Amino acid sequence: MQRIRFRSTAGVAWGELEGGDVHVLSGPMGRRTGEVLAVGDVGLLAPADPTSIVCVGKNYADHVAEMGGDRSDLPSEPGIFLKSIATLAGPGDPIRYPRWTEDLQYEGELAVVIGREMRDVPAERALEHVLGYTIAIDVTARDKQRSDLQWARAKSADGFCPAGPWLETDLDPSDVRLTTLVNGEVRQDGRTRDLIFGVPEILAYVSSFLTLHPGDLVLTGTPEGVGPLAVGDAIEVRIDGIGALHADVEAG
Repeated sequence: MQRIRFRSTAGVAWGELEGGDVHVLSGPMGRRTGEVLAVGDVGLLAPADPTSIVCVGKNYADHVAEMGGDRSDLPSEPGIFLKSIATLAGPGDPIRYPRWTEDLQYEGELAVVIGREMRDVPAERALEHVLGYTIAIDVTARDKQRSDLQWARAKSADGFCPAGPWLETDLDPSDVRLTTLVNGEVRQDGRTRDLIFGVPEILAYVSSFLTLHPGDLVLTGTPEGVGPLAVGDAIEVRIDGIGALHADVEAG
C-alpha cells in the first residue's frame, strides 16, 4: 500500500493512495477516517517526520571502489553519519545548488521510515519496527566533504535530502533494483542484494546506540555511479516496487 504525507487546506496529514483517491488516515500508522480527497487536491510532502536522519556510507562494494577504497578491505560494521532535519525535502522540491560548492553530487538510495520505537533491537526483529520504504537522494557537496573537518556542510545543507514520493508498506527490501537518471541518462544501476549490510543489520546496529523513533528516516547507502550535478539538470531515482522521485537542480 502506498502511504503518503500531504498538505491540504486542512493542514498536514497522512493518507493511503487508492486509484485517484487519498483516504485520510488518523496518523502515519492509523486507520482510515472515512474522509476521501482527490490526489490533485493535495500536495505531497516527504513521507517522514523525523527526529533523526541516519545514513550509511559506503554500503555497496562497487561504490567503495569508486570512492578510492579497496574491495578486499570492506567495512566490518556500517559507517554511520547524520544529516540535519533541515535537509528533508519533498517530492518535486528543487535541489538548490549552493554558491559555496563547485561539486554538488547525487547519491540515490533506498530509505527506511521507522514506525515503532527501536532501542537495541536485534536484526531478526528489526523489520517489525518499519513503517515503510521510500526513495531518497543524499545530496553531497563533494569538494566540501573532502576539505572540511567534518561533513556538516557537505551533507547537511538545507534541502540536501529529498525523499518520496510516498511510502511503500508492502516491500521486501532484500533485492530491489535502484536506478538513477540525470537528464534521462542512467548513471546508477544497482540492487539491494549487493548491500554490504542489509536493512535488518543496519537498523539493529543503529538502534544499539541511538534510539530510533517513529518517523525517523534511515538511508541505506548508494551504489556506484555517483557523480556531479549542474544547474538545470533533472534527476530521477527509481526503485522497483516503490516508484520514482524527481527533482530539478536550481541555482541556490
